[in-house]
Parts: sequence; structure tokens; C-alpha cells
Amino acid sequence: MGDIVLSASVRQNLLSLQSTADLLSTTQNRLATGKKVNTALDNPTNFFTASSLDSRASDINNLLDGIGNGVQVLQAANTGITSLQKLVDSAKSVANQALQTQVGYSTKSSFTSGTIANATADNLVAPQNPINAAFVGTSAPQRAAYTNTPATQGAQLSTAGPVNALPTSLLSQLTVPVAAADTLTVNGKTITFQAGAGGLAGSGTAYTLGIDVSLNDLVAAIDSLQGNVAVASVATGGRITLNTGTAADLNVTGSAGVLAKLGINGGGTNTATRGGGGVTAGALAGATKLNPGPGTSTSLVNPFVIGDTITVNGRVLTFVAANTVGNDPNQIKIDSDVTGLLAKIDGLSGATPASSIAGGQITLNTGTLSDLTITSNNGAALTSLGLAGGVTQARTPVLGVLEGKTLTIAATGGGTATNIVFGTGVGRVTSLNDLNTALAANNLQATFVSGQLTIITTNEAASATIGAISGSAVGVGQAFAAGITAPPPVVDVTVQLTRSNLVTQYNNIINQITTTAQDSSFNGINLLNGDTLKLVFNETGKSTLSIQGVNFNPAGLGLASLAAGDFKDNGSVNSIVTALSTASSSLRSQASALGSNLSIVQIRQDFSKNLINVLQTGSANLTLADTNEEAANSQALATRQSIAVSALALANQSQQSVLQLLR
Repeated sequence: MGDIVLSASVRQNLLSLQSTADLLSTTQNRLATGKKVNTALDNPTNFFTASSLDSRASDINNLLDGIGNGVQVLQAANTGITSLQKLVDSAKSVANQALQTQVGYSTKSSFTSGTIANATADNLVAPQNPINAAFVGTSAPQRAAYTNTPATQGAQLSTAGPVNALPTSLLSQLTVPVAAADTLTVNGKTITFQAGAGGLAGSGTAYTLGIDVSLNDLVAAIDSLQGNVAVASVATGGRITLNTGTAADLNVTGSAGVLAKLGINGGGTNTATRGGGGVTAGALAGATKLNPGPGTSTSLVNPFVIGDTITVNGRVLTFVAANTVGNDPNQIKIDSDVTGLLAKIDGLSGATPASSIAGGQITLNTGTLSDLTITSNNGAALTSLGLAGGVTQARTPVLGVLEGKTLTIAATGGGTATNIVFGTGVGRVTSLNDLNTALAANNLQATFVSGQLTIITTNEAASATIGAISGSAVGVGQAFAAGITAPPPVVDVTVQLTRSNLVTQYNNIINQITTTAQDSSFNGINLLNGDTLKLVFNETGKSTLSIQGVNFNPAGLGLASLAAGDFKDNGSVNSIVTALSTASSSLRSQASALGSNLSIVQIRQDFSKNLINVLQTGSANLTLADTNEEAANSQALATRQSIAVSALALANQSQQSVLQLLR
């Protein structure tokens, strides 16, 4: 072969054809594999980089299966939690049904007070009706009886002794006759003489008397105006003799000349002072007269007079003349004594016991109906009774039987011991509402019916017996009897049987919680049975997530099967409802945690899928061929190859022509 010599044109065409064939082979290989880099010889950098990317993508793809299994483990746990939540709700429904069932005791433990006078539900410490209070006056003296002053003591008033001045002589027949319109004033009471024989008439301080009446009639009229004249005035021997009464001293005045007409000439002969009336006659007594009168009776130092008033609790008692007809409770005759006055006062006040006097002191009683108030327009006379300034006496208040008393009740049914102080002060118990607030922490409540306070266990502690009862409110004469205790409750067998059946239903649900928690596994992993789920997210094993499971069997949820009597009262049921609510909260919290972890795992799962795509795309970008380009190259190379074959043929033809010439 070395001896063969090709022409330059043939050799050139042959080389071109060989190059085209090589390029065509490369292009066809790229079209066949879809890659432009198939071996390290094609492009070492791209080849090895792409191989690394493909390897990482493959490793991450292998991890996707584990991540997918992890998602299913979380889904299984979430499904279990959903079922457990429904079971817990069912258990709570059973417990609530027990709460709605009649409490399992026909009689609960309780104790009752005696009847508390005047108390109400709004005011347990209301005061009792006030009792009588006594008002004791001061010791007062009395005045000795007044006496008429006899003529020998200067009480005699006489005429000049006219011859015709007989006792039966008319005033108009005197030596110097009394004329109509003349006046005569006796102790402030004025007689106006008028024509005729009319007797004494009038009232108050104004009176009339005829001039055709006798001297005897005149002295009788004067005695009448004085009052309390024990020794009658007389007209005898041509003279009139006037004696004082016991009610007042005597003072006679008249219009011009009238005293001379009657022989009463003034200069001391027209006045006279009573005898007696000393104020050292001993202490005030029941028989002491309110006003001096005839006889030997003692009287007040400062007497009452007709028209005076005493006001007792707003009711007015008026002093009237001794000869007043009738016995009006609002009137008292002027000749009454202290005992009579006290009876009138009691009648107006309605007080009992009766008022009295002893040792010179008056004792007045308020009674229970109202306080006592006594005033008078004659303060001096009131002072003479030892009641200076009047009387203001309130009844004696009586505190409610519970005021300031204590009541202590030991812990009942798991409650807190109660210490109560009754009263209206700060921190004290006044009303039934206050009492129930204080009793609530000890599982007790109170009612107030017909004046009696009853304390009883609540439905929550119906099975309990009220603790020991003590305090100052307990004892003889107190609201609660001495040694009082509360009896134990009485079981209602029928109701307890119903509650026992509900316990059975509850226990069945608890058993289902156990099995449901055990069955919530996937591929051998149970996050509700304390297992741990570990997920690897990258090829190096450095990106991981560990999810610690929980024990959601009944014990892990704080639940347990019940004994037959565990629904015995509402208190025990409420504790179970509380435990169920806590379990429900735990399930919701764990469901939230699982949801959060599931979200993380799904995000990482999507991330891994997308990363694999990125890695594979990057690898493809380095090695994959552009089929459109390579197809075009293939067509171009095929054309070039055809042209090269034709050129080679032409080159061979030139050598054939030389051969023909040689032939």
C-alpha cells in the first residue's frame, strides 16, 4: 500500500470525505442518544459535572420514599387523634347526661336554725323589735296645801257701814250705789256692772253682773272668780269680808270710785296673801295635786292651770276645769293629781308597764310601740314634776340574734372550711346572697324560709356530710342549737342505679380510646403510642426532622375507667368533665402540632421533588444535544458527503483519462 501514490486531488477529496463521515457519525450518535456528551471524551467537564448532578438527584429521589412514608405516619396519627377526639366528646356527653340526672340522694346533708325574729333574706341580722325603756325624772319637792287667809290676817275688806248695807242689800241701794258700767277686777278677771238683776255671766277674763243683785251675790261672784275658796267670803254687819282662795292670792281693783262704794278703800285693804303653800312638804307623790285646791292636799310647786297643755308623742292633753263633764282622754281636770296625770300620759302613749312615782321621782315608760316625747307649754309646771325640759326617751334597741356572731363549718366534700361573721360591717355577712357567696367554696348553699336559715350541701357534694359546726352563733339562746350536727345524706337507690349504668357506658368509651390509640400506626410507627418518627431530607443525612410521639392511651390523656359509684354526685361528675376537657385540649394541641409537622414534611417533600428536577435539568443542560441542530447538521453532512463522493469520482476520472492515453 505504501507504493500506491494518490494524486493530490484524490487525496484531498478522500480526506474531506473521511472528515465528513466522522462528523456525520458523531451527529448520528447524538441524534440516537439525545446527548451531545456521551463520554468523558466528548466533554470531560460537562460529563463529570452532569454525572455528579445526576447522582445527587438519584440520592434525593431515593429519600422521597421515606418522606412519603413519614407523611403517611403523620396522617395515621392525625386520623387517630380525630377519632380520639370524637370518643372524648362521647365520654363528655355521657358525663353531662349524669349531671342532668337527678342527684343520687333523696336527702342531702343539712342543718337548720331556729326562727330568727325579724330577719329577711336581704337582712339576716335585722334587729328585733325594740323593748321598753324607762325615763326616770329627778326628785322634786311638793308644795303644802294653801289655806284661806282669815280676816284677822288682813283679809277683811269692809264697807264704811252704811245703815242700809244689809247682806241682802242691792248694789244699786247702797249709800253710794254701784252704777252700770262700773267695773271690778278680781285677780285679773273683770266684772262689768250692768242694769238689771242678772247674775254673774261670762268666761275667760270678761264677766258681767247686774246692779240689782245683793251684797251676798257679789261676794259669791268674787269667790267664784278666785276659785278654791275654802272659807266663803261674807257680807255681815254692814261690811263685806273677802277671804283668799287657795289657787291664788287676792287682788281687787276697780274703776274710779267703785272700791269706795263697796267700802274697799285701797291702801292694802284690797289685797290679801294666801296662807300655807310651803315647798318643804316632802317629796313629790302620787297624791300631789296638779293645781292647789280647797282642803289639805299638797300640790306642785308650780301648778298647771286651766288651758295648759301637755303633748305626748304628738297627742295633746289639755287641762280643763274641775267641773268639766265627761272623761275625754285628751283632757285632764285641773283638780287631778300626779297619779291621774301619769295614767293620762300612758293612755296617750300606749306604753306598758304603767308609769309610776316613787321616792319623789316619776318613772315613765316608752312601751314597745314607739319612742316617748313629752313637752308642755308650762315648762315651770313640767319642771315641778321632775321633768325639766320635757322628755325624750328612745326605746331600747335589741340587736338581731346573729349580729356579730360567728359560724364555722369544717371542710365539706373536698371544699374549703367556712368562717363566717354575721353583721353589717365590712367583710361581714348580712344577706342570704352574702352567705351563699361565703359558702360556695365549701360546697354549701343556704335558703331562708319562714324565718329559718337552712344550710345544705350542693349537688356537687351531695354525697358528703357537712363538717363540724361551731361558733358563737351556736349555743343555748342562739340561732343554732347547741351541739347541732348535720346528718349524712340518704342514698336514692333508683337514681344511683341509673348513674351506675352511665358509668358502664363511660368505661366502654375509655376502652375504645385504648384500642384506637394502639391502632393509629403506619409501617410500624405509632406517634400516638410514644414512637419517634425520624425523616432524612438530604443525601448527606444532615437535614433531618425528628417527631416525638405521645402516649394517648387513657392514662396519657389523664383518663381512667370508673368504679360503680364514681358518678355518685355532681361534684364527682364535674371532676370527670374537667378531666375530659383537659384531654380534649391535649388532643387539639397535639393535632395542631401534627398538622404543623405534616406541613413541614410536605414542604420538604415538594422541595425535594423540585430540587431533583433542578438537578436533572442542570445535568441535561450540560449533556443533552439540540436535536433540531443535530438533524440539520446531519442533512448538511449528508449533502457534503455526497458532494465529496462526486468530487472523488471526478478526481478518479482524470486518472482514467491518463490510463486511456497510455493504452
